[in-house]
Amino acid sequence: MANHKSALKRIRRDEAVRLRNRYQHKTTRNAIKKLRSTEDKKEAETLFPSVVAMIDKLAKRNIIHNNKAANLKSRLAKHIASLA
Repeated sequence: MANHKSALKRIRRDEAVRLRNRYQHKTTRNAIKKLRSTEDKKEAETLFPSVVAMIDKLAKRNIIHNNKAANLKSRLAKHIASLA
């Protein structure tokens, strides 16, 4: 166990950050699932910008890799284009 005050604070802070990252990542994954399950093109087009913003935010904070973010956005855009 850590002995220094700064190390103890770092442990507390790391746990808080980890939980925040998990929450944001899970929320984004749920939004992506919702968008993928949408059959209505209008609804999908209104959801798309908010989902892309969530993905970009995760990539900016290094929660997911930049390439993964790009792949997700590309697949979602392809999905929306395929809807009739």
